[in-house]
Amino acid sequence: MSAGDARGRWSSMHAAVYPRAMNTPQAMASSRDSGWTARLELGFERRAARTELVHRRHIGPLVVQKALHPEGDSPCHAIVLHPPSGLVGGDSLALEVTVAAGAAALLTTPGASKWYRSLGATADSTTDLRVAPGAALEYLPREAIVYDGAEARADLRIELSGDARLMAWDVWCLGRTHAGERFDTGRLETRVLLRIEGREVLYERAVIDGGSELLRRSAALAGAPVYGTMLCVGPPPDAAELALCRALPVREGRGALTVLPRVLCARYLGHSSEAAHEWFTALWSRLRPMMLGRVAVPPRIWAV
Repeated sequence: MSAGDARGRWSSMHAAVYPRAMNTPQAMASSRDSGWTARLELGFERRAARTELVHRRHIGPLVVQKALHPEGDSPCHAIVLHPPSGLVGGDSLALEVTVAAGAAALLTTPGASKWYRSLGATADSTTDLRVAPGAALEYLPREAIVYDGAEARADLRIELSGDARLMAWDVWCLGRTHAGERFDTGRLETRVLLRIEGREVLYERAVIDGGSELLRRSAALAGAPVYGTMLCVGPPPDAAELALCRALPVREGRGALTVLPRVLCARYLGHSSEAAHEWFTALWSRLRPMMLGRVAVPPRIWAV
């Protein structure tokens, strides 16, 4: 089975189970008055030398089917599934992840998330990540695609304690670029907050109105529909390692690295979510041994 067939089969199967998720006039109309609420809580702890998923609670269509250990005892891999695969106006998703002291976890998703066109109501997503001293979390989701006409709001909040380590990224695609769609109407609001030991070290808020001048300004998106941020917290790279990271090629678009106090920040801007994922993955592969003490083992779901 090809990758396209596998993804299509997965989407079709869950569309039959969750028909309200499809981007149909009926679905969008129903979103004016009501929406789906989904919440997933995950807790990881170290038991002896092994990280286990010890707490799993969900409400609505947001789940983890199984905890995996493809690298041995740690980290514990978890694939977060949202079976409808998209949000319409009025929907609300919440993901809460806690990694206890000494544990290590890696979270990803099986495919892109989608924010469908709305008739007025806003779809909300909140992600809260908490990492205890001596613990490590890798939060590596696939891209988020914001359809023309979507009303979307997404918050990513990260709390690190002590010497907790983090590798996380976020990639946004404005419009279905493969279909030639542009983000001409609608609104996207995103917020990213990173706290270390209770101190705010990074806060970013972006408000992008469909068709606005911000999409075209050279000081903003410069006409590029895809942008992303990667945050790494851990032992900082030395000058030689940083130079090697900056030399990693970007297949399409532009990439840049900035060293902040305790944080290495990478940015992507371009026209390809695949290129963004490839570049962030190359950086992750390069930095993971130094920051987390492990060679890079890409999640198998990325190859599907």
